[in-house]
Amino acid sequence: MIKIYKTDIETNITAEIKEYERGAWINMIAPNEAEVQQVCKKLKIKEDFIRDALDLEEQARIDIEDDDNTILFIMDVPIIEKDGKTSKEEYTTMPIGVIFVRDEYIITVSNRRTPTLDEIEANRQKDLVTYKKSRMLLQIFYKNASHFLRYLKRINKETEIAENVLQTSLKNKELLTMLSLEKSLVYFTTSLKANELVMEKTLRGRIIKLYDEDEDILEDSITENRQAIEMAQIYSNILNGTMDAYASIISNNLNIVMKFLTSITIIIAIPTLISGYWGMNVPMPFGNNPFGFAIVIALSFVIAFVTMIWLKKKGMLN
Repeated sequence: MIKIYKTDIETNITAEIKEYERGAWINMIAPNEAEVQQVCKKLKIKEDFIRDALDLEEQARIDIEDDDNTILFIMDVPIIEKDGKTSKEEYTTMPIGVIFVRDEYIITVSNRRTPTLDEIEANRQKDLVTYKKSRMLLQIFYKNASHFLRYLKRINKETEIAENVLQTSLKNKELLTMLSLEKSLVYFTTSLKANELVMEKTLRGRIIKLYDEDEDILEDSITENRQAIEMAQIYSNILNGTMDAYASIISNNLNIVMKFLTSITIIIAIPTLISGYWGMNVPMPFGNNPFGFAIVIALSFVIAFVTMIWLKKKGMLN
């Protein structure tokens, strides 16, 4: 899907248009082969720039093509996916591309809709000026860092909910949820650090023209991104500690259960052992006593009871 927006210089109103006009924003969402070739032909850029941005394994980076004065910015954005087996929401990241085509166009490329670009598109009448490409790139940086922070808070909230459930009952579902959140925090931390390198290179490398106000926005974006990195690392450390603690609790509970079952086995084995001896076809005490059976049963229970008291004092039945 391709959508084209352009801000009118006189009215400052951003509207969707049909043609490729100078100063337009071209938003490509999961484009097919024909759309990729169409944009590359119309704008006279290499297909690799668009295809790189569509590669889900692509790392955040900056690529400059001096021949046609084209710059590719790739950054990671947070998204929510649904697990195919459980339909449970999972937090992960994916790359998007922002392409500066000479001084004429700005292109955004993504494999699917993302909250970062969706917010810019939804607020285009308020914030978006398509012919200010540098400003738009910085807005994407800032909104992306803000979305990372928002998702991190959601992850922390879900972690707290899982912990509250685990305090009353150790269930595999909650443990698997915490494991999934831990994996998401690793993805977030890695992506945030890569995005930070891109933003710092943009600020210090003078890759694009920045005005004083633009530098302030970029510095704010870097600050937000660093805050997100710190939050992700803190939450990850807390989650790791929590998982280790619950692993120890599970192991300790298992030891308690095994200790209790062993003690019960010993107590039950005593009457069985005594009855086995008296059941042999040899002369035994109380063999001719009419109350022999009752005596043997009573003796078995007395020994079992004494053993139980002794195991209780040793802490084996706690």
